[in-house]
Amino acid sequence: MSVDETGTERGDAGADESGWDVDPDDESGAAVVAAVGRQIKAWREAAGLRAGEFGAAIGYGEDQIYKVEGGRRIPRPELLDRADEVLGARGKIAAMKQDVAEVRYPKKIRDLAKLEGRAVELSAYGDHNLHGLLQTAEYARALFEMRLPPYEPDEIERAVAGRMARQAIFERAPAPALSFVQEETTLRRPLGGTMVLRRQLEHLLLVGQLRNVSIQVMPTAREEHAGMQGETQVLKFKDGTAMGRSEGAFNGRAVSDPKQLRILELRHGMIRAQALTPRESLAFIEQLLGET
Repeated sequence: MSVDETGTERGDAGADESGWDVDPDDESGAAVVAAVGRQIKAWREAAGLRAGEFGAAIGYGEDQIYKVEGGRRIPRPELLDRADEVLGARGKIAAMKQDVAEVRYPKKIRDLAKLEGRAVELSAYGDHNLHGLLQTAEYARALFEMRLPPYEPDEIERAVAGRMARQAIFERAPAPALSFVQEETTLRRPLGGTMVLRRQLEHLLLVGQLRNVSIQVMPTAREEHAGMQGETQVLKFKDGTAMGRSEGAFNGRAVSDPKQLRILELRHGMIRAQALTPRESLAFIEQLLGET
């Protein structure tokens, strides 16, 4: 469910828009990108093409080609497709798209996506903004644009794409059980503007109708609230293990000890009990949409 494939500007003017810089601290990702770059260079040299000639043939600048071949730039799928075609690789270069896709996003996002991809049950409470799995691309972009110190445009697009890619969890089969509790204020704050909020609320109504998804709203007027220690999330896996994290427990670190997990589960269970039911919550979201 990636949203970053919006087309690539061809030629030198758009050369640096065709990928993302490699994070030098991401050793495994850097190794994959470097290996792909060496393969492209070997095919190019075997074809007797200079970097500039090759770049012109596939619609990219010479500098972009040197960055990709040198393992300093993560190539997008369309660059690999064009390279395969021009160099006559018969699918050998295009086949590397899967390897690149696995390291395309920052390591911490890849690690989180792997955990979510293994989970058979996910329970989350959010008090500040909407959970990443529930966000639309434009809502996520608005959040990243508000970060201080500010992100570079390239960093924002990469972060948004990584967040959207995680939403493949909704397409998994068998479907995991997903439970979200959101503070009322997260549904009222017009981050990115009124129209962004409207489309976000519409998205919540669609997602909330999935049989494996439960969305609940915690009203601001509640006099008792078990979630005052901050965001909480628990992931359960097929082998019976689990992992959880809460801002206000265990110094905010991820835990897997059964005793600690029971505390987080107890807390989240009480939060769910104090929130509106899923049916009441969808009705409330629909009401907010009408008011927005």
